[in-house]
This record gives sequence, structure tokens and C-alpha cells, in this order.
Amino acid sequence: MSLNIGKEIAAMKAMTVPALRDRYAEVFGEGTTSRHKGFLIRRIAWRLQANEEGGLSERARQRAAELAAGADVRLTPPRLKAADSPHVMVGHIPLSDDNRLPMPGAIIAREYKGRMVEVRVLPNGFDFEGEVYRTLSAIAKKVTGTHWNGYHFFKLSRKGHDGNER
Repeated sequence: MSLNIGKEIAAMKAMTVPALRDRYAEVFGEGTTSRHKGFLIRRIAWRLQANEEGGLSERARQRAAELAAGADVRLTPPRLKAADSPHVMVGHIPLSDDNRLPMPGAIIAREYKGRMVEVRVLPNGFDFEGEVYRTLSAIAKKVTGTHWNGYHFFKLSRKGHDGNER
């Protein structure tokens, strides 16, 4: 009797997690603490395929045992420092001397004639509608058609002021 692993996987995807845990115990001969459906499906499918086609060769089992005998057993991987993680970039963000501007990555927004104007602050400029501008004044001119002081247009307070103009 040949096993159709595709049909088995399709049937397991329709099963509930408690049913998959029962199937796991049936296939492996022991229970599991996992409640992760994808993991259970992969493990059961692997075991079914290994049972059908044969597992590892005796030579491979012996080599695995040799490697495992000399290895330290860890239950959890070591924690990476932020600088060592491949997903974290550490670098210097150049900050403007002008305290009216927020940090790079921030969004400056203003409603103008019923239209919401949103600008993302970049380290060396501003992103507006997918185009990079050197100044807020250039964006204000693009939006209004006339020259504006960009800080006034976006209502950013002057240095030393709290934003309440007198």
C-alpha cells in the first residue's frame, strides 16, 4: 500500500489542533506539548514519509550519534545583542541643527484646501508623494503654486518658541 503524502497533508490541514495532537501521538507513540498547527502537520508528514520510505541509514544514524555525543545541549538559542542581529541595523542618524524639525522617519502633516499634505522627514531632505525635496519650502510651493516659507506652511514653531505665536 503506497502512501499519498499530499492527500494526508490536505486531510491534516482540515483537522483541528486537538485532532492533530491525537494523530501525532498515534504516529510517534508519544504525546506532544505543541499546539502549533503548522508544526504538527510538518512533523506528522515527515514521520509518515519516513515510515513509508524508510528513515535514515544506519551509517547516518551512527554519524549523528557521534556528533551529538560531543555537542553541548541547549534548550534555547543564545540571545543576540542588537548589534549582532542580522535584522537590526545600527548606525548614526544625522540630526538637523534646526530644532523645528522632527527626527528622520517622522511624518509632518497639514490640511490645505481640503487636501491632507503628508511629508516624511528624511536624513537629508523630505519625501512628498514619492519625490525627494531638499526643503519644505519647495514642497509648499508644489502644493500651493506660490512661494511659502516651509516652516510657516507646515506650522512648525520658530526656535525658542512653544508654537503659540503672538
